[in-house]
Amino acid sequence: MVIRQWSGRASPGNRGAYPAHFRQNVLPALRGLPGFRGAQLLEREAEGLVEFLVLTRWESMDAVRRFAGPEPDRAVVEPEAEAALVAFDREVLHYAVVDEAP
Repeated sequence: MVIRQWSGRASPGNRGAYPAHFRQNVLPALRGLPGFRGAQLLEREAEGLVEFLVLTRWESMDAVRRFAGPEPDRAVVEPEAEAALVAFDREVLHYAVVDEAP
């Protein structure tokens, strides 16, 4: 199992735009991909902005590459997401799951 980590930041006045995009566009698209195992969207206030942390779970790095392409460390950010955010990570981090508890 692989966790893919990405974050973006929004202005407080536009707090709901990225979560709406995530629910309406990102999740439906991800659910159709082989090897996708789930996602979490987390939120916190930081330095006057709203930070969103997205953690997606994949069965393998091969599954990640099927989603992200030949450069899996490059973020996949749709124009609608870019419009909802004031800043976002251009690269992502991948972690191998060593242990997990329910």
